[in-house]
Formats: sequence, C-alpha cells, structure tokens
Amino acid sequence: MKFIDEARIDVIAGRGGNGSASFRREKFIPMGGPDGGDGGKGGSIWAEADRNINTLVEYRFTRMFRAQHGENGRGADCYGKGGDDLTLRVPVGTVITENESGAPIADLARDGQRALIARGGKGGLGNLHFKSSTNRAPRQTTAGEEGEELRLHMELKVLADVGLLGMPNAGKSTLIRAISAAKPKVADYPFTTLHPNLGVVRVDSERSFVVADVPGLIEGAAEGAGLGHQFLRHLARTSLLLHLVDLAPFDPEVDPVRDARAIVEELRKYDEELHAKSRWLVLNKTDLVPEEERASRIAEFIREFGWEGPVFAISAISGGGCQPLVFAIMEHLQQSRAVLDGA
Repeated sequence: MKFIDEARIDVIAGRGGNGSASFRREKFIPMGGPDGGDGGKGGSIWAEADRNINTLVEYRFTRMFRAQHGENGRGADCYGKGGDDLTLRVPVGTVITENESGAPIADLARDGQRALIARGGKGGLGNLHFKSSTNRAPRQTTAGEEGEELRLHMELKVLADVGLLGMPNAGKSTLIRAISAAKPKVADYPFTTLHPNLGVVRVDSERSFVVADVPGLIEGAAEGAGLGHQFLRHLARTSLLLHLVDLAPFDPEVDPVRDARAIVEELRKYDEELHAKSRWLVLNKTDLVPEEERASRIAEFIREFGWEGPVFAISAISGGGCQPLVFAIMEHLQQSRAVLDGA
C-alpha cells in the first residue's frame, strides 16, 4: 500500500429535516388541531483513530465526505428520522486542522479516540409547537438547519519514542534492522528510504520502545533539495533523536563534520521545537575505520563538531555497540516517563 501521510478533504454534515405543518383529520373529531412533527437532525461527521490503519491513502483519492440529511417531519405527530452519522477512520497520530486558518480540530493520538469534526444541523419545528389559546390553527414551521461544511487538512505524525536523523546512507535503515524486527530497504545508493518505517525494539520481556526511521536529509532540504522536509513531521512526537553520522564515507571529498552541521541547521530551519529536542550523536560504520585509528578518529570528530552531549560509536551492519545504545535509550525513556508521571 502506498504511504500517504497528508490529505485535504471536504466534509459536509447532514442538513436537518424541515418541520411539518399538518392538522388532525379524523371522523367525529372536528378541529383536531395541529399535529405536524419536527424534522430529524442531520448526521454529524466524526474522526476515529484506528491502529489497524497506517496511511491516509483513502483520503487522497476520495476528497468529499457527506453525512446523511435528516428526514422532514410528518403529520400525526410523526417526527422525521435523524440522519446517520459518518465516521472517518484514520491512523493513530493523525492531526486534523481547518485548511484555511490552520485552527486545530482534533489530535487523535490514541487508538479508539474519537472527535467531532462537523456537526449536523438541527431539525426544524413542526406546527404543533406553535399552538396556543389564541392561535389554535398555527401554520408556522421552521426549516432544518444546514450542517457544518469544512475543508480539512489531515496530517499523520507517526507515534514513536525515538527518531533517527541523518544524511542518506548514514545507516539509519541498517540500524533499525539491527535492533528491531523491521525490515526497511537497504541499498548502496541514496534515498533508499522513501517513507517512514517503524520498528519495535524489545529490550527484555517487559520493556520496549518504538523507533522511527525517516528519509535522509541533505543540505538545502529547506529549499526542496532531496526529499525536502516533508517527513520531519514524523519526528515531532518522539522523546529522543539519534543523529547518525557516517564516520567512514567512501567518497574522500565528503566531510562528516560538515554534513553533521548541515543536518542540525536543516532541523533548526524546519522547527525550533524539534531542534531543541534531546539529541544524541551516533557515529556509525566504525567497522570501516582501522581499529588502531578508531579512538582518535572519534575524538577528532567530536572536537571539530563541537559536540558536548552523549556519543555512541557503533557498527549497525555488524551490531557492534548497538546493545549499549539500546540499553541507554531505554533508561533515558524510563527516566523521562517517570518525570512526566510525577508532573
């Protein structure tokens, strides 16, 4: 299935039915009085998060969604039937906003969470509501209200604890394959990852976390180079970012320090809040550096990059250094959760 993480749709809630103007007509009951019933309410439109759905592809090709109208009222005190509600099922993590203003409407971050996105119109009143001692044969009714009509922007932000960040071919997909059961495509050319991949990392029988791998960034992504910034939204909900750097690029013209700085700058251009998230440096492909040079190469990179945070040296292809990284991530996440629970 094609991965679609953004869609724009039009929703139109149902119109309420009109009230009825009717009078009771029965043998031996002269002047039976008004008996026109109310119109039924229009159907509303809801959005519901469903963990069995992982893409917004259904809303990319079907753009218009209408709920059922309410029925008109009838005589003999018969009220019109209300229109059926319409439920749009979306992936967990979907954010829905008003398209023009950007006003938030719903953030569906839990499976089964529901939100009303367009309310159906009220049904009109029948003439039985207007009878009085001075108006015994009212002919007044009211029309049903129109349902809400909106143009919506739907955006999927995948739910993950840890996000992988880095240049194309930094080894992000190889790392997620090494530490989880996810099997994203791995190849010796750039941009092998074309959509986000999620992997569940099981530390032991009771502890696990979710890692998100997004397509690589390159310098100039803010101006549309490469795949641009379009997938960085999927890192917005993460608690920790892992900045992967290829410590041993095949091209001698490539400067890992320059590339690492470019990634940080692109992150800042996209979103200051995302730029401020906890970020660890992961130096990958250490197996390609001679063992006697490894420590000095790592120290030189850290010094030139000016990094002061946590650093991990790994080889994703062989698994070297991955286990300490996984345990450190789990400990960090547990501490973060404990702080949130105590807040």
